[in-house]
Amino acid sequence: MNEELMKKFSNPQDCPVRNVVDRIGDKWSMLVLLLLAEEKVLRFNEIHKYIGTISQKMLAVTLKSLESDGLVNRTVYPQIPPKVEYQLTSRGKSLLPHLQKLVSWAKDNMNDIQTSRQNFIQTDD
Repeated sequence: MNEELMKKFSNPQDCPVRNVVDRIGDKWSMLVLLLLAEEKVLRFNEIHKYIGTISQKMLAVTLKSLESDGLVNRTVYPQIPPKVEYQLTSRGKSLLPHLQKLVSWAKDNMNDIQTSRQNFIQTDD
């Protein structure tokens, strides 16, 4: 067994895939990041309306996670009712070219992947 690979992948704190990519690779984070890239600044309810299928609780969890990683900035304005806006940080913006490449790859390969899934299901039965 390759000891270097063991060291590289076994410790969640040191493994970039498990530590970083896992955080942005969930169901909603990339969508939120890409949406903020398009719209620049959005309020919570605007993000919720754009995505549509995300629950408010899951959106709140996702935004907090992105904020804790320094990818999204949350600005609270002292007014009544409170106004809160979200936007990408410079770190979040630096991630965009990589996400956009993944989106492009997904668009280019989506039909073939769906065909492969169908074929797999049919042969698995």
